[in-house]
Amino acid sequence: MFPTTSSSDGPAVHTDLSPVIAATAQWLTRAYPASGGALAGALCEAQARQAVTVAARLRYPTPMDVALLGVAGPGGSARLDRITGADGATPTDPDADAWRTWVDEVVASWAACLLSDPALAGPAVAALAEGGPSAGTPAEFRRLLAPGDADRRAAALLRHPDLVAPVAVLHHAGLLARLDPGRALVA
Repeated sequence: MFPTTSSSDGPAVHTDLSPVIAATAQWLTRAYPASGGALAGALCEAQARQAVTVAARLRYPTPMDVALLGVAGPGGSARLDRITGADGATPTDPDADAWRTWVDEVVASWAACLLSDPALAGPAVAALAEGGPSAGTPAEFRRLLAPGDADRRAAALLRHPDLVAPVAVLHHAGLLARLDPGRALVA
């Protein structure tokens, strides 16, 4: 659950995106697994987590947005599972997949965009920097912005534009609008 802060004059307010970030990054790495061993898995997970962190902070930029997410919930992975073909297996233990309820479809789509299109990753991290010093630095998102050869090999599926396109296209226009709110959307 989200950590909370409370005051004497109101209900507790959720201040943390970590459950959504963790669940969405896990969904991405399960849908587009690493190619290689344990090190490749860790590198792929690090890239997914960095992209999801940027996407989540862009999607929920204010404490009020995060609080509303805590009330309404992120929506879950059902649609993403259908799109990627991962919805066929019925779990024997329903609690085993409870984490899937914390997956945010828009955040997953934006993260897929950032991973598959390096031209979007830089402006996205820059947009975070506009939010103040606690928003993150480019060094914090090095594997997203400037992946090395090992990073690229480990996340070959996760970064492949054609493979992640069904997920990335879902909310691509929303990401573009968030990064450049003055730009007119062309249909």
